[in-house]
Amino acid sequence: MSGAKQVYKVVINAPIETVWNTLVKTDAVLPFFFGAVCETKGGLKPGRKMRMVTPDRKFASVVGEVLEFSPPHRYSHTMAFTGYPGDAASTVTYELKEVPGGTEFSLITTNVPAGTKSEKSMAQGGPFIVDNLKALVETGKPAFSGKMVGVVNALTGWMTPKSCRIEHWPLD
Repeated sequence: MSGAKQVYKVVINAPIETVWNTLVKTDAVLPFFFGAVCETKGGLKPGRKMRMVTPDRKFASVVGEVLEFSPPHRYSHTMAFTGYPGDAASTVTYELKEVPGGTEFSLITTNVPAGTKSEKSMAQGGPFIVDNLKALVETGKPAFSGKMVGVVNALTGWMTPKSCRIEHWPLD
């Protein structure tokens, strides 16, 4: 059984290309994705694996496969938390639309396994991602919550389970 579809929206005061280019950066720390770096082999293209890793490239927090990549309007991928190995993968879709005042950004989660740690984490993560992407694009800096996550991650990284080590989550 999977949880209901969740949609998190915000209007970002920036052109759609700016929002898109920030969202799909690879090989750079992304404060709105909890300070992770998005890694792929060969770019974000349908059928390619992707993973979110720590800046030191020692641990993977999220793994998935790109389902759709349609610049600058839609990007979708499967998603599984490496720290919750019993939870099934869900789907995350990002939609961008030009509106008066900038770009409407929507984060949509579907097929989230109900009653799981993944469901709880995604319910907390949705607003965080939306708020921090908006702050980063509009000001060049993450929101306060994004800054704090970076500090906390640096202090607690040593507690990351060995099962999350990057070698357990290859991109090939």
